[in-house]
Amino acid sequence: MLGATRPGRAHRGQKSATKQHNSKTTKQGRCPQGHRYGASLISDTGRKRLFTLTLFIAVVVMAFVCLFVGSSHMSIGDCLRALARKGSAADNRIIWNIRMPRVLAALIAGAGLSISGLVMQTNLNNTMASPSTLGVSNAAVFGANLSIIAFAGGFLDTGNHLANYDTGANPFSTSLMAFVFAVISILLILGLCRIRSFSPNIVVLAGIAIGSVWTAATTILQFYATDVGLSAAVVWNFGDLGRATYKTDLIMAITASIGLVTFLVLSRKYDALLSGDAVAISLGINVRGLRFVSMLLASMITAVCVSFLGVIGFVGIICPHVVKRILGQEHFWSTSASALSGSLLLLVADTLSRSMGNGSALPVGAITAMLGAPFFIAIIFRKGGQR
Repeated sequence: MLGATRPGRAHRGQKSATKQHNSKTTKQGRCPQGHRYGASLISDTGRKRLFTLTLFIAVVVMAFVCLFVGSSHMSIGDCLRALARKGSAADNRIIWNIRMPRVLAALIAGAGLSISGLVMQTNLNNTMASPSTLGVSNAAVFGANLSIIAFAGGFLDTGNHLANYDTGANPFSTSLMAFVFAVISILLILGLCRIRSFSPNIVVLAGIAIGSVWTAATTILQFYATDVGLSAAVVWNFGDLGRATYKTDLIMAITASIGLVTFLVLSRKYDALLSGDAVAISLGINVRGLRFVSMLLASMITAVCVSFLGVIGFVGIICPHVVKRILGQEHFWSTSASALSGSLLLLVADTLSRSMGNGSALPVGAITAMLGAPFFIAIIFRKGGQR
């Protein structure tokens, strides 16, 4: 029939009309799919904000729990009165001179170690990277052992007398020596990588090699130490928040704050770096300079925390992984959430260490290692299963 329309032409006419309608509605902002896409973006941002806010509330609550829990068996009322400086002299000293510096150290060091681990994992493209990857902790341990054994409690200065160690030891000199050697290790590794090439694999291998050298040097140093010097060095190696003071908290807070602000400013560049060096370079990012500055600053944060508190491991592995699995790879949110989750983890570990110690606090580094080792093994098996 001449007046009939072919089915194919009719179908093509309907499709073209539908396309024109969709394009019009898209331009006018009334496309249902576009509306759903915008709603999903809003809900995704809202979910990240809600998770970060929940973490913040949990950190505040856990800080008060950690402040009120201890071996002195103070009631909540006694703690609140002491917090307002209206309690007894003993209660006020316990809260303000013992527990408060400890809680602040947990908040600051946990956040610093966590964001350092996140930045290292991004820059090295290695999900198992952490602040100890570059041998920073090993170098700090050697520096502290050198200060304690050779100059405070060991064979060159005080001999084998504990009283001499008590009068000669200076915790700030020990921390300074640990920090100096940690910085030397950082600069040595980054310098070697600049000479050869600044690839993530070379950074990891150089860190493992240099860390082994520091560990060997520490072992030789401890071999020639006296009983008093060796005991003091071993005690320092334990990650312990009990040695924190307001001065050390202030130094750690300044360093960690500078690092946090810098990492938040560079968060867009870190997002581009996840797509590969070629993509980042095409966007005008100086990849080698970005890696150098990021790794140096992350290692400096770790060096400061380790020099004052000792070795506290696995915080930089556990928290970034949990946050990235929940929030994704967007670094603006993952950096903020990693800082909060690191503080929360260290507060929980410190509370457990003082609750399990039966009158004395266990080393918080041992608690984080007990929590982190199974997590680390789970990451290895999960990666192996994916391969």
